[in-house]
Amino acid sequence: MTGGGFINAPHDDYAGEPIPGLPAELPEGERLLWQGSPSWRSLAIRAFHARKVAIYFGVLMVWRFASSVADGASVTGALSYAAALMPVALAAICILLLLAYAYARMTIYSITTRRVLMRSGVALPITVNLPFKRIDGAALKIHGDGTGDIPLQLAKDDRIAVMAIWPNMRPWKLSKPEPMLRSLPDASKVADLLAAALSGARIPALRAEETARPASTQEAGTASALLRPAH
Repeated sequence: MTGGGFINAPHDDYAGEPIPGLPAELPEGERLLWQGSPSWRSLAIRAFHARKVAIYFGVLMVWRFASSVADGASVTGALSYAAALMPVALAAICILLLLAYAYARMTIYSITTRRVLMRSGVALPITVNLPFKRIDGAALKIHGDGTGDIPLQLAKDDRIAVMAIWPNMRPWKLSKPEPMLRSLPDASKVADLLAAALSGARIPALRAEETARPASTQEAGTASALLRPAH
């Protein structure tokens, strides 16, 4: 199945959604288990790399100061030369923070008894629909700030376009992109819930990020016990 089979057409923000994050009413017998959104601060650091950009400009300003002093400039002149980059640095970082905030605000992850849905996008939001039967496995990664990621491994023959799911995708998985519930404030609890839902649907249980092989199908309680932070 190609990416198009997972994706609903772009739509206006919340227009026509019976519940925010869901493009239509759920079929009879399907229940909504959980909804949530990414932490914009965590998204800014890990998806938009705001911290790395700040460090880059900091190093660049130090280099400009040092090279200016080495060329014979006064300390005041060197500081002025280095500080000239400050407006550019602040503008770049602010843009990244605003993008992270906008994407976090517009992103809604949903877990039902039959699938995972990811509604995301700023200008033209789209909803990615991932039925449990198309999910081969999942993982859990907890970050130092307490937020976490849950990447989803699709079935062998399934493909989805990077542009359709970014930034809700596992980093550097470009040849076979993996959708990801990203920067969740309560990732461990969501992982337990998803593990139970997947196990109930007879899908391999979630595995820890550092585990190379997917766990076998198990009862919900056993699946939840397998979840642990990655190191």
